[in-house]
Amino acid sequence: MNDPATIRRLYGRSQNHKLRTGQAALVEELLPAISVPESGDLNATSLFGDDRTLHFEIGFGAGEHLAFRADLLPNHGFIGCEPFLNGVVGALQHIRDQRLPNIRLHMGDALDVLERLPDGSLSFVYLLHPDPWPKARHAKRRMVNHGPMDLIAAKLRPGGEFRLGTDDPTYCRWAMMIMNQRGDFEWLAESPKDFLVRPGGWPETRYEAKARRKGHEVWYFRYRRAETE
Repeated sequence: MNDPATIRRLYGRSQNHKLRTGQAALVEELLPAISVPESGDLNATSLFGDDRTLHFEIGFGAGEHLAFRADLLPNHGFIGCEPFLNGVVGALQHIRDQRLPNIRLHMGDALDVLERLPDGSLSFVYLLHPDPWPKARHAKRRMVNHGPMDLIAAKLRPGGEFRLGTDDPTYCRWAMMIMNQRGDFEWLAESPKDFLVRPGGWPETRYEAKARRKGHEVWYFRYRRAETE
């Protein structure tokens, strides 16, 4: 397996603007209570107290998708990772306002948390509108590369699902190339509508809405983890 650490570096600012008083209080009070532990084994029981189905979102933005799915599936457990503080605050606001006890957050690199989960423990992994790193020399920074995908494949149970959403044509072509090279994922698309129309249970995020306003096409990819031999 390729070493995920080769793409481990995070790029960009960790905070976009100063937090308001109420937002800072969420970070100080709610975030510690629902954060993924910094050390020790991670599994459904250690995170949620029972052996529930687990979902994992990489870079949840402001948390709309994470909150929607957690509200839709209250008996499932959701782990969300986001390196940027303002995005984490957005998720915290959803968790507070919607009273969602089935979410755990990590402010930092998703791969650090993925590595600590047991193999085959996840039913869904979500990667929605990741940074496309459009320049060719930055392609190694994209999350859809064989190193990260090896790790995602290991943590998904057979039959589990990896979902990718993007409005960037370069990332779309790149992701299709990478995923088509893999024998451990099956693309769940039989016709163009299967990746041009948002599937049910997949809400529109603010990033997708912004892309639509700009006239961008959006692609929705669903891949099933193949059965292990």
